[in-house]
Amino acid sequence: MQIPYELILGWRYTRAGRATRRNGFISFISGVSMLGIALGVAALIIVLSVMNGFQKEVRDRMLGVISHIEVFAPGGGALLDPQKTLAEIRANPNVVGAATFIAAQALLARGEDMKGTMVRGIDPALEGQVTDLAVELGKTAFPKLVSGEFGVVLGGELARAMGVREGDTVTLIAPSGQVTPAGVVPRLKTMTVVGTFDSGHFEYDSALVMMHQDDAAKIFRLEGPTGIRIKLKDLHQARQVALALSQTLSGDLLIRDWTRQNKTWFAAVELEKRMMFIILTLIVAVAAFNLVSTLVMTVTDKRADIAILRTLGASPKSIMGVFMVQGAMVGVIGTLSGLLLGLGVAFNIDVIVPALERLLNASFLPKDIYLISRMPSEPQYADIMPIVVISLVLAFLATIYPSWRASRVNPAEALRYE
Repeated sequence: MQIPYELILGWRYTRAGRATRRNGFISFISGVSMLGIALGVAALIIVLSVMNGFQKEVRDRMLGVISHIEVFAPGGGALLDPQKTLAEIRANPNVVGAATFIAAQALLARGEDMKGTMVRGIDPALEGQVTDLAVELGKTAFPKLVSGEFGVVLGGELARAMGVREGDTVTLIAPSGQVTPAGVVPRLKTMTVVGTFDSGHFEYDSALVMMHQDDAAKIFRLEGPTGIRIKLKDLHQARQVALALSQTLSGDLLIRDWTRQNKTWFAAVELEKRMMFIILTLIVAVAAFNLVSTLVMTVTDKRADIAILRTLGASPKSIMGVFMVQGAMVGVIGTLSGLLLGLGVAFNIDVIVPALERLLNASFLPKDIYLISRMPSEPQYADIMPIVVISLVLAFLATIYPSWRASRVNPAEALRYE
């Protein structure tokens, strides 16, 4: 099979020798263009992979504590018929688990320390059906949550902030108090810490308090659970299932899925990801259009060669093809190099970042700010393919004008002073 001479010449010009100072400089500029494309592509892949991993990590840790869907009574009151609602929910084929709960807010005090907390009254026997965290705690702390003994399980950060551990006592202060002639007196209840948990999500580890559902009902003066937490087969179907439940559940109920509980945060991450894609694509564009200067210099340097090829019968289309091959080769090599570099860093970022943190004695992700303490990464095919395609297209577009200029070289004019 005979290889077209346009490919041979284009590849030869891509790896131009350094016989003269001018050729050496052109080769240097070509290498810089190739390096720029590679670094731009690698940066895009690494940044988007880290953002995907960050979003997935936070989402998974969040869903380790919260449920996929919550059904609750308006105004924070008790459900009228929780058993009937449970039966209707479990009839949905997408539901794999459901458990009643009580949600409230309170103050937790120990000595002079006082913290605002989210209180969740749970049924220890059913909680493992709706969250992954409860599966682990079901073997350790949850068996100690006995109705009437007023035990609590605290988030690890909350327990450390208050200086308590298993066996210590804390005071729970309910917001609604008793009305007396001296005014409203808050209701206080001494609780025993029976365990702690670390979900990896700072927001919940620093504020969540879990207790038995019956104890929560007594403290907050409720007649029963205020809602039902639901786990689905596919968490990505939460909105569709929530809509279906809104049409099948009887009674006046509110339904909220996990995407709406943290809607602002997820929207901000998506917007940031989109903007980073646009900004870093400009880096690839700048590197790709460096090819214009490289090819213009090459065309000027090779005017005599072009003239000789034209006199030997090469058509303007063939001349244009030679220089388009040269520019395309730079784009392809740069893109593939960036792809390999980006994937190499993205798949090994859990090793690279800790090494840099030890070397610089710094923490890139304080968990009280970024919710997680390690750098996650999740390269996705849907992100990588557009990056590669855009890089190749930009490199190809950058070759059109210089190649067209080469095809317009007049052989007589080019050879006049040779």
